[in-house]
Amino acid sequence: MNEELTHALAALPHGPEFRFLDRLLTLEPGRSGSGEFTLRGDEVFLRGHFPGEPLLPGVLLLEAAAQLAGVVAQSDPAQPPLPGLKLTAVRGAKITGTAKPGETVVLEAQVIGRMGSLISARATARVGEFTVLQCEVTLAGTAA
Repeated sequence: MNEELTHALAALPHGPEFRFLDRLLTLEPGRSGSGEFTLRGDEVFLRGHFPGEPLLPGVLLLEAAAQLAGVVAQSDPAQPPLPGLKLTAVRGAKITGTAKPGETVVLEAQVIGRMGSLISARATARVGEFTVLQCEVTLAGTAA
């Protein structure tokens, strides 16, 4: 991974237990990016979702999309990073699949609007050739 991608991913504020981006694949700072998350199978939440048939919860697909959107937005060289950036809204979410242990989720996010401390992004997730998520997210931070 090149230095720009490593630096952008390192800015993600989530602790390792709640990161759903293992690496960035592409980044057009402030505009778009792609990344991936591999479900290892040893994640604690899989014990209960579902015993004997572990699946990545759809809500965590949304979280992964929001994390990527945040990384893209916070990398904008024309905008100062927003402190405390958080997911505040989800629109038009369609969860059409999931990931099983050993599978890799490939995410894409595109910032489609900014207004003050609000950021709107469109995101998708794929497992193999199958789209498993489409959504729009709004992130909000504290204006500097």
